[in-house]
Amino acid sequence: MKITAAITGVGAYVPDYVLTNQELEKLVDTTDEWITTRTGIKERRILKGENQGTSVMGIKAVQQLLDKTGTRAEEIDLIICATTTPDLVFPATANIISAGVGATNAFGYDVQAACSGFLFSLATGAQFIQSGMYKKVIVVGADKMSSIVDYTDRANCIIFGDGAGAVLLEPSTEGYGILDQVLRSDGKGEQYLYQKAGGSRRPPSAETVANKEHFIYQEGATVFKFAVTNMANVAAEVMERNNLTKEDVAWLVPHQANKRIIDATANRMGVGPEKVMLNIHRYGNTTNATIPLCLSDYEQQLHKGDNIILAAFGGGFTWGSIYIKWAYDPNPDPQHA
Repeated sequence: MKITAAITGVGAYVPDYVLTNQELEKLVDTTDEWITTRTGIKERRILKGENQGTSVMGIKAVQQLLDKTGTRAEEIDLIICATTTPDLVFPATANIISAGVGATNAFGYDVQAACSGFLFSLATGAQFIQSGMYKKVIVVGADKMSSIVDYTDRANCIIFGDGAGAVLLEPSTEGYGILDQVLRSDGKGEQYLYQKAGGSRRPPSAETVANKEHFIYQEGATVFKFAVTNMANVAAEVMERNNLTKEDVAWLVPHQANKRIIDATANRMGVGPEKVMLNIHRYGNTTNATIPLCLSDYEQQLHKGDNIILAAFGGGFTWGSIYIKWAYDPNPDPQHA
C-alpha cells in the first residue's frame, strides 16, 4: 500500500499589532490608494517587543496545531522550520520551537529558500512520511520580516509583515495528501532580491550597518516579471502533469506577495477568483508564513478530497508548486457549534 503524506491539521499565529496603510503614510511618502492598487495590501501585523524572534510566533502556531489535533508534543518526530529571519544564525529556529512546545523526541532544522521555503519544507517533510520512517512531522513557516525591513524605504516597507503557520503531516494510505510537486531554483536571481550583508561574505560591521545592508533589497520590476511568469508556469505544469482541469481544482493557494502576481497565476490556471485563497490585504507578505496562514484562514471551507494547488516564488530565485488532495473535512466551528 502506497504511503502519502497528508496534512491532518493547521495552526497559525499573527501578532496583535496592526500596521495600516494610513500609519505608513506618516512614515514614508506613500498613500493608501497607491499601496492598495499596486499590491492589494491594506494592513500587516508586526511583532513588537524586546527579544522577540520568529520562534515566538512559531511556538504559538505549533501549540495551536497540537491543541486542535489533540496531538501530544512528545509524539512529534520532526519539526522543519522554513524561515528567512531565524532567531539566530545558530542554533536552528526549529530547535527553539521544539523546546518551546515540549517536542522532546523530535529532531529539527531550518530550511532557507526565501518565500518558497514553506513549499520546499513541505516537500522535504513529506519524504520522511512517505518512506515510512516517521509518523508525525510538523512543518512551520514563520518570519519576522519587520526585523529586516527599512521603514524609510517606501518601495519595500509597504509589502512585508510578520506571522507564522504550521501543518501536521501524517501517513495516508487512501491517496490523500501531497501527490506531486514541481520545485525550481536559479541562483542567477541573487542580485535582484537579497540581503546584502550579515552572512559570511559580508559579516556585520559598523560599515554594513551604516550602509543599511542588513535590510531587504530588491529590483521590484525584475522580480515581478520573473514571479508572474514562473509561479504561473509551475502551477500550470502541476495541473497538466496530473490531468487536472480548472474544474477539478477546488483551491489555488498562492504565496501572498502581490495581488497582481496572484491574479496572473490564477488566470494562467484558468481558475476564477472564487477559488483563490487571499489574505494579503490583512497580513501583507509574511514570506514563509503566507501559505499556511491561508490554509488556516480557509480551513473551514476545505473538504476531504479537494484538489489544492500551492504555488510560490521567492528570492534566490526559488519557485514551485505542490498538488495536494485534502485529507479531512472541516470540524464544526466551535463558535457556531
